[in-house]
Amino acid sequence: MHFLPSLTILALSLPIALGIDQFNPSYISWYTTPANNFTSTLPIGNGRLGAAIWGTAIENVTLNENSIWSGPFINRVNPNAYGALWPVRSLLAEGNITQGGEVTLDNMVGIPDSPQSYSALGSLRLDFGHEEAGISNYTRDLNLRTGVVGVEYVYRGVGYRREYVASYPDGVVAVRLSANRTGSVDVVCSVERDRYVVGNTATVVDGEGVLALTANSTDQAGPIRFTAEARIVTDGGRIMSNGTSVVARGASAVDIFFDTETSYRYAHQAKWEAEVKRKLDAARNSGYAAVKANAIADYSALSQRVDLNLGSSGSAGNLPTDTRLVNFRSDPDSDPELASLMFNFGRHSLISSSRATDSPALPANLQGLWNQDFDPAWGGRFTIDINLEMNYWPAEVANLADTFSPFIDLMDIVQVRGLDVAQSMYHCHNGGYVLHHNTDLWGDAAPVDNGTTWTMWPMGAAWLSANLIEHYRFTRDETILRERIWPLLQSAARFYSCYLFPFEGYYSTGPSISPEAAFIVPEDMTIAGNEEGIDIAPTMDNSLLYELFQSVIETCRILQINTTDCTNATSYLAKIKPPQIGSSGRILEWRLDYEEADPGHRHMSPIFGLFPGYQMAPLVNKTLATAAEAFLNWRIAHGSGSTGWSRTWTMNLYARLFNGDQVWNHTQIYLQRFPSPNLWNTDSGPDTVFQIDGNFGFTSGIAEMLLQSYEKVHLLPALPAAVPTGHVLGLVARGNFVVDMIWEGGALTQANITSQSGSSLDIRVQGGLNFTVNGEEYTGPIETDSGKIYAVVPVSR
Repeated sequence: MHFLPSLTILALSLPIALGIDQFNPSYISWYTTPANNFTSTLPIGNGRLGAAIWGTAIENVTLNENSIWSGPFINRVNPNAYGALWPVRSLLAEGNITQGGEVTLDNMVGIPDSPQSYSALGSLRLDFGHEEAGISNYTRDLNLRTGVVGVEYVYRGVGYRREYVASYPDGVVAVRLSANRTGSVDVVCSVERDRYVVGNTATVVDGEGVLALTANSTDQAGPIRFTAEARIVTDGGRIMSNGTSVVARGASAVDIFFDTETSYRYAHQAKWEAEVKRKLDAARNSGYAAVKANAIADYSALSQRVDLNLGSSGSAGNLPTDTRLVNFRSDPDSDPELASLMFNFGRHSLISSSRATDSPALPANLQGLWNQDFDPAWGGRFTIDINLEMNYWPAEVANLADTFSPFIDLMDIVQVRGLDVAQSMYHCHNGGYVLHHNTDLWGDAAPVDNGTTWTMWPMGAAWLSANLIEHYRFTRDETILRERIWPLLQSAARFYSCYLFPFEGYYSTGPSISPEAAFIVPEDMTIAGNEEGIDIAPTMDNSLLYELFQSVIETCRILQINTTDCTNATSYLAKIKPPQIGSSGRILEWRLDYEEADPGHRHMSPIFGLFPGYQMAPLVNKTLATAAEAFLNWRIAHGSGSTGWSRTWTMNLYARLFNGDQVWNHTQIYLQRFPSPNLWNTDSGPDTVFQIDGNFGFTSGIAEMLLQSYEKVHLLPALPAAVPTGHVLGLVARGNFVVDMIWEGGALTQANITSQSGSSLDIRVQGGLNFTVNGEEYTGPIETDSGKIYAVVPVSR
């Protein structure tokens, strides 16, 4: 075997080398001022607990626990739904688009029309008695290698430091307040919430402060109830309580340990309060230093699996992050490390907001984990027509497959609810489940909201199934495939085998939509000129069904299953309408070549089959790939990419088309337009609503630019000319291969591919370069040995 010494040495030395520079521009986000709004705070989390640090003179840490939502499960299924289903289908099939849509919304919308919303917990308030005007030498930073937030400054000649960690092993958030002069820490501590509070006490017990908040998520019936508690331990000085706060005076350091537990996971208050006590007792007994060490060891074991170098920014990268973002708008080429920083921030956000925690775990929602509102934008829910799926696009390829189990936990909950909705709305009693375009922590599966372009979309289970099978394709974990994924794929496919109906020679969906897009009703289909969204068999539906039935067939083969579910998938797949190409050469969005109401619409739904699907991918079908590219270019030319998540989907799509220069173009546009000061993705600019999906889509887009594996392990498939030199270590390809690459002069120099499951390895380098593997000319797929490294070196011809 031939190894690549330089690559191996580089990989081994990076974790040590990366600790040298205090504010490394690729993995430390830092600032010289406190946060002035929520989207300039610094977020940390342990998957269940979240904290957003402001770093203000009077600190006000925003706190979250991922199961605090606005209320209980409500069965929202409209009793008229099934009675309207076939009349609507007849109206649409007969060419009465307008009335078909009206009958749908009159009879199939949920009652009430929305599920529950994610809700804030409250805040940890720390008053040091420091005046903002007297603070100097201020820095605030988030280290994306360790997950630690620090705030440092000088006040009246004393250096102060605040440090914040969210420990997954210990299940708590921990804070250390310290000073470089003995006895200089004074702080008034309180946990605050401004509504639905049952009790809020501050006491001193055995020389330690205890803040205890009990509250409800709502004042309506059936709220989620919770207890939040902070323990305050001082090093020296005095500690006392004034009834509402714990006060420490003259301490050299103050440590705070925080936890919250809720009625979502514990049936009785005594049980969740016992869990709070258990975690806080253990953390306090271990001490802050041990909790911090545990947190860093756990977090860095995930964060440091991948290292990305897209070039050096030089002096442009040595500025505070908010300044770099402003400068990037006018001079993007000077700071390539900002893209690396954003890539790493996306991985940080997934590590922090999605971990296997107390059952059931919950996945990253529309805001990941961080939310200061009792009624956030779009309810902060799990939005299924792109957003939740996008949250997990980078999970496997960016070497964070560990973060995926909460996604499966939620799907288990959704499946139970979706079985009921499939039966009541569609009279499907065959064990199939349905999910529409949105859900909450209860797995609510009924249609959400009331609008022609989003409500009636019964395809959520199909799209989420694509994420499920991808998890197996990357990890090759047959146990999870058999025990967790297969039951969900099977149930999703069963619903569609009941729900689909024959139309023009194909099994078709309807009433359905192309998510959030509208078309202009043509002359011969009732009220001409109206904007409508509801019709039969939009292209995305067909592509989702294609992927779902393919996934079922694949799983049956892998697990050696031979049941009617397997044979049904084969027969249904044969009768799903393939993507259609219109007279313009573009993939059609709907069953007919309707005029788009918004040609530059933010959703890229009709080319789901390009990314994240494979049906239209270049190595699968060049004709469809060309038509998908025409559709993408058309959308972009008319203003698509208008939201942060839409722009990052565009990055992934151009990467799948091997167009690295366009990937980089949209990478730069994204960084110029969308990040808030703390790097959170926004809806349409730094002053607009924060939602996390675009952060994850960005990380996925950079990874897809450098590594693809839907047909082959494809090294540097879309390397931009603007990134001629760099490296990436630790990305993962389907088949469970870990890939390290170095490139120079726009071409791969060397790569190591480590087989972790002994899968067959088929390799492609860039546009089709010749290469050797372990010193021998590559001629075709290799049957690999688990644990073995395969060294890839291009050769000139």
